[in-house]
Amino acid sequence: MKGQEWYQADDVAEEYDEKRFSKGGRLIDRREKQAVLDALGPVEDKRVLEIACGTGRFTAMLAERGADIVGLDISGPMLKQGRERAQSAGVADHLEYMRGDAGRLPFPDDHFDAVFAMRFFHLADTPEAFLEEMCRVSSEQVFFDTFNGFSTRTIYNWALPMGSRLYSEQEVHGLLDTAGLRLVSAEHDWVFPYGLYREIPNQVASALRRVDGGIRKLPGGNRLASVSYWNARL
Repeated sequence: MKGQEWYQADDVAEEYDEKRFSKGGRLIDRREKQAVLDALGPVEDKRVLEIACGTGRFTAMLAERGADIVGLDISGPMLKQGRERAQSAGVADHLEYMRGDAGRLPFPDDHFDAVFAMRFFHLADTPEAFLEEMCRVSSEQVFFDTFNGFSTRTIYNWALPMGSRLYSEQEVHGLLDTAGLRLVSAEHDWVFPYGLYREIPNQVASALRRVDGGIRKLPGGNRLASVSYWNARL
């Protein structure tokens, strides 16, 4: 997996949220959380697994809503940040964090109602294998996002520390078919790249976000989206 060593550095974990979700990055955080909530629906008493949970943005949020949730990540420092977040949110007793490999999930078949991954598939060197494992341990639902090849992300992808795997819509549909998944819904968003939002104040970013939404409403505008959210059923 790309960036495996990078994500396990203490300083990266400690600064991860501040660098990505402050200033205009707050809009990204809000949109991603809404995408997860929209896909999973009511989560009270649902058994949910998040792979590559990182600093626990989503696990804590779902625990607050009553989910029986496990967050798995390969990075010890990221999990440490997640546990601190859960403690601050008062949900530490309602979720479990585990260190492990998303390619070899330590759970039996059909163990969870839903399995999801955010900010993960762009790092996956073998996405088929990861998706197969997600399907194996889920009895009902799989949800994930991808960065798209036909987008502004291609302009600066080469400059990122580890690059990103970019997907075409056809490739994602192929992954879903191979995994035996039925696509329920797909959303496409963010014409302008994430990096631009993170570098500007929240108020300016909000204005840019409105322009972004206007572009996506134009005929064919969704084809320019840099991120897609895929909600599928087994």
